[in-house]
Amino acid sequence: MCGIRKEEQTVRHEIEVSEFSAVIQEFAAYKSAIQGCSQRTVEEYLLDLRTFFRYLLCREDAEVLNDPERFATVSVLPVDLEYLRTVTADQIYAFLIYADSVRENRSSAKARKLSSIKALFKYLVNKRGYLTVNPAANIDSPKKKKALPKYLTLEESVTLLETVAADRDSPHRVRDYAILTLFLNCGMRVGELVSINLQDIDPQLRSLRVVGKGNKERVIYLNDACVAALTAHLAERLDPANGKVTDRALFLSNRGTRFSDKGVQHMVYKYLAAAGLGARRLSVHKLRHTAATLMYQGGVDMLALKEILGHENVSTTQIYTHINREQLKKAVAASPLATQKYVEQKPSAPDAPDSDDGEDSPDGSESR
Repeated sequence: MCGIRKEEQTVRHEIEVSEFSAVIQEFAAYKSAIQGCSQRTVEEYLLDLRTFFRYLLCREDAEVLNDPERFATVSVLPVDLEYLRTVTADQIYAFLIYADSVRENRSSAKARKLSSIKALFKYLVNKRGYLTVNPAANIDSPKKKKALPKYLTLEESVTLLETVAADRDSPHRVRDYAILTLFLNCGMRVGELVSINLQDIDPQLRSLRVVGKGNKERVIYLNDACVAALTAHLAERLDPANGKVTDRALFLSNRGTRFSDKGVQHMVYKYLAAAGLGARRLSVHKLRHTAATLMYQGGVDMLALKEILGHENVSTTQIYTHINREQLKKAVAASPLATQKYVEQKPSAPDAPDSDDGEDSPDGSESR
């Protein structure tokens, strides 16, 4: 069963819109051209829908459902508009149960799949009027477990950068160091980084433009570490000897083409392992979490952090207020009462009784 999850990951970016019927291709075009979704986001929709369609087509065949290799060969072209008119809420519920019990999807993965299904039927009903009933409308999303983001500490981040700098055997050490420096200092997404072109960089190397989710453009300002790393990279990147001066991409792969998401991920995993951080099972996106966490710990305002990260709502950014544990510990330890400890008081010995029962002394003075 776990093999199905692995299969799902390995084919994550191996998808073509031509695999789908005309109405699904139309939906993909709408998400891209009208709603401004990136190619990566559209692929995510199609991947989730392909899994759902394959389930629908072979839901009566338990052998196929439990065999990842056979399941991956099921064509989804038969799922056209007429087929979609027959989909029921019960079938969607059954698919979510299948995703949980057979594919062992986590709550977040099930919620994403349902979100893709809901988006499709909302388009078919509300935007195009192809259907009159939305079978996914009243299905509640699986409750997500609220987990704190994983991130590298400051010390681990320095170790990672030092590991790259010390890799004398790599001909791309300078490029890789620049990429990791941008990740750890600017908190950009991997898709944003690989899409940077040379003309997106300010001539003084103090800022650059990236295109984030929803094709929204934002300016990222560069600190001294980023400027130094980019200066070193550009000296190699624009060297006429490499023959790639006219290429638009800032970061090129080993083959001289634009560095891909998967290429960057492979590079990051390699250096995380070399730095002794491979056991943490950190993804490239966790470097974005690291940048955000370190900036917040350094006192960056929440609204400023929202703009730096390109978040739509500050509520998304606020998760970083919950992960600053070390600062919370230090704040409590800094209390002026932090050293005031409880000391149990021992009962004192009773006073000795007066000899005269409180009467006047022989000299006329009161007894003490």
